[in-house]
Amino acid sequence: MLKRYFPFLSWIGNYNRSLLYGDLIAGITVGIMLVPQGMAYAMIAGMPPIYGLYASLVPPFIYALTGTSRQLAVGPVAMDSLLVAAGIGALHLAGIEDYIAAILFLTLLIGSVQLLLGILKMGFFVNFLSKPVISGFTSAAAILIGLGQLKHILGTDFEQSSKIYELIGNIIGSLGQINPNSLIFGILAALVIIILNRVSKKIPTPLLMVVLGILIVSIFHLETLGIRVVGDIPKGLPTFQSPPILWDRIGQLLPIAITVALFGFMESISIAKTVEERHTEYELDANQELRALGISNILGSFFHSFSVSGSFSRTAVNDQAGAKTGMSLIFSALLVAGVLLFLTPLFHNLPTVVLGAIIIVSVFGLIDIKYPLVLWKNRKDEFLLLTATFLMTLSIGLIEGILLGVLLSLLLLVYRISNPHIAILGRIKGTNYFRNIDRFSEEVEVDSDKLILRFDAQLYFGNKDYFKKQLYKQIEKKGIGLKAIVLNAEAINYIDSSATAMLERIILDLREKGIKFLIAGAIGPTRDILYSSGLIDILGEENLFVQTFEAVDGCFDQKERSMIQKKVSLQSKSKSL
Repeated sequence: MLKRYFPFLSWIGNYNRSLLYGDLIAGITVGIMLVPQGMAYAMIAGMPPIYGLYASLVPPFIYALTGTSRQLAVGPVAMDSLLVAAGIGALHLAGIEDYIAAILFLTLLIGSVQLLLGILKMGFFVNFLSKPVISGFTSAAAILIGLGQLKHILGTDFEQSSKIYELIGNIIGSLGQINPNSLIFGILAALVIIILNRVSKKIPTPLLMVVLGILIVSIFHLETLGIRVVGDIPKGLPTFQSPPILWDRIGQLLPIAITVALFGFMESISIAKTVEERHTEYELDANQELRALGISNILGSFFHSFSVSGSFSRTAVNDQAGAKTGMSLIFSALLVAGVLLFLTPLFHNLPTVVLGAIIIVSVFGLIDIKYPLVLWKNRKDEFLLLTATFLMTLSIGLIEGILLGVLLSLLLLVYRISNPHIAILGRIKGTNYFRNIDRFSEEVEVDSDKLILRFDAQLYFGNKDYFKKQLYKQIEKKGIGLKAIVLNAEAINYIDSSATAMLERIILDLREKGIKFLIAGAIGPTRDILYSSGLIDILGEENLFVQTFEAVDGCFDQKERSMIQKKVSLQSKSKSL
């Protein structure tokens, strides 16, 4: 039982020197990445850079003990930071202290939502975030992040916004304040990062750029030329302190918390599943992942951390560097602790333009071009969903964009199940196989007095009228020679009360017209409904068959069925034979 809630107990007992080596190397590598990335992502969230280091300390340590993935690198990520900034920015708080207090309380709320969903085993909620919605949102958010960081490259000040037209307007309005030295420095830094990334993925490019940036500013005194630096960074570990409880803001913050909680979990679980495929020694538990992220964010908020989740880039590095257990995250947290205790004065001359360049180059890779092109060629409806989410996220706002994207994806789902595929079947010549006449037009035989159709969905109130309309449309096509209708029900796994009443009316109406109605291939749950609803009394047990060819052959010349045939075709929980 304890291992379920503290998965580290499943590997700590067998921990040995071989595991230690891989975890140590991976932990140091990820820790080196975390320092510059954490500071950069804190800037995205509108926080002082030191808070990125705080977020890289306690949450990864907690996740290492409670998470089921042994390679997932939890910590600050760009998307969560931008969502948090967009949500808190909409509150129009007065000063930086109020802003930080709101973010810490929001982090507590995010963790509480994740923990509650995990306790209630609601991990399936993430399934409502479809890939087109995620892709459209991520690409739009990446553009907003990149544009927002231009102020560090340009050396200007402009107001951030989660709406593209406002942000571009603010950028254009600040062009008169451009610092040429900052612009040149930023362009060169971005080019160096791109070149180093292409040379080798193993080069710790962000850390290298941070070191180079500090050295260049210190040697050439670029601060006197208007190059902005991070400045004084508090030394020491974060103190334990309860985040401020802003009861008057909870109504505004809760929708943001739910959105960030679900998106952060979706991001983490999708990354963890990708890595899990290469490791057979453990299994992911989605609900425990929710609880682990929740506890990490809750406890992190008591140590001045903003919201964290799984990072794709750091997880990939963690796995490739040899991480075998959660100890790698503990080692990376210890490295961050060492930086906080002894090295923060070295970051005084870190130019913000370097952090801005690191962010812009990293988020540029989040803009997905290939996937929309694939959808355009193969799935026009999903391409429109992706495009709508992308445009709404850019123009309306981040929170609103992803929520409306989810709503559109659900509407698309409702449309699909309300207008499912219906196939008219014919017998393949010389066989007992029945297939769609549109696909096998030359190989099928179609009887003029029989209509055989397959309905590829459950029958419920949302599509019963569509079913009836399509059925009578095909009846009209057959004309007066039609004597029997066979419904292939293999794909129907549920019939609700509204659809049951509709079928009853159809059977009685057809009977008055001299047309028999038969059902073939009904699976167990569907047969249970036929009996429990009383529909079998209207249909007649003699009109219920196991296979389509049996129903077709028995339309007018029914033979006595064997006991096993009756049992298979008529078996139901509501009836014992």
